[in-house]
Amino acid sequence: MSISKKSNSQTTLSDAMPTRKPTSAELALLRVLWQQGPATAKQVFERVQADRPEINQATVLRQLQIMHTDGLLSRDETARSHVYAAAQPQEKLQTNLLKDFIQRAFSGSGKELIMAALKEHVSEKDRAEIQAFLHEDKNER
Repeated sequence: MSISKKSNSQTTLSDAMPTRKPTSAELALLRVLWQQGPATAKQVFERVQADRPEINQATVLRQLQIMHTDGLLSRDETARSHVYAAAQPQEKLQTNLLKDFIQRAFSGSGKELIMAALKEHVSEKDRAEIQAFLHEDKNER
């Protein structure tokens, strides 16, 4: 992954996968940034604090800084308060995480993942939606 510094003091990352996978706590911060868009540490803290009142602003700031260093976030340093943004779109990161999970947990078999999910984690309503989706996809071929 290459990190470059733009002339306007925005640190950007290449499209490569970050150096590591995000933790659960980091995914919570990424969800805030995906939903809200670029934000300061204070803005992220205010959103996170609604769900986790015990968290403090210094912890959120430090976590954002670590995530930036590790390539999970980009940071615009042009203003006094740095503005953080997710380095990858939500769908791209989720797809990469899913590919890794399928490889490790299901020996690379997407079918095994789907079968396991359908056996225990899908309601009848969801099952009907999946069947309709598969039927539509089959008719489009």
